[in-house]
Amino acid sequence: MHTDLKLIVEKHLDGFVAYPLGMKGVVVGEGETYEEAVADVTSAIAFHIETFGPEVFRDEETVLEAYVTETGVTI
Repeated sequence: MHTDLKLIVEKHLDGFVAYPLGMKGVVVGEGETYEEAVADVTSAIAFHIETFGPEVFRDEETVLEAYVTETGVTI
């Protein structure tokens, strides 16, 4: 079975972090480059599914779009 997942990839001072949307549990990949982070999280996702089964998907619905936005809070 093949499924496409949306990923969030964050750029930090010390490299990149990537994680999928729409999965139960914590699945994170990292790397010095964007490509390394995506490859690492892809491997982690495969391991997560292999370990916990297809139940790791939140719902049977696919995430159609993801948005990044900002908001302000007083601290």
